[in-house]
Amino acid sequence: MSDSEYHTLSQLGRGSEIPASPEEAVLDTVPNPHPGDSYLIRFTCPEFTALCPVTSQPDFGHLVIDYLPAQRIVESKSLKLYLASFRNHSGFHEACTIAVAKKIVAATEPQWLRIGGYWYPRGGIPIDVFWQTGAPPEGLWLPDQGVAPYRGRG
Repeated sequence: MSDSEYHTLSQLGRGSEIPASPEEAVLDTVPNPHPGDSYLIRFTCPEFTALCPVTSQPDFGHLVIDYLPAQRIVESKSLKLYLASFRNHSGFHEACTIAVAKKIVAATEPQWLRIGGYWYPRGGIPIDVFWQTGAPPEGLWLPDQGVAPYRGRG
């Protein structure tokens, strides 16, 4: 990556505040250092939070994001700040999980992406949300997402 690419990053190496909303958050990307290779990148966010849009009570989830990059990859600090921006965001589990995946897809245009949103119970029912851009490419190693079925999540 050239020095000019580093100067396009808006958050890494700088003081950064959590964006006020997911819509305001910026996902920075950098060139894929191995664009010809088929490899999986995994981000795990075991302390994801959002607010119930009806009660405004906090909802807690464990997100696991796997993707096969194409030309760009997500810069992790910007992803951390984007995910944190959901803390004061009202949205159902399904909406939040899919919004995260689609923002990454829009920013990086990966060859393939999947997300598992493992939400802790509210009202006694855990809700798990899964989405992917299509069938995984043949030969791509896909490890288990490693989140136990709900029995206290571990």
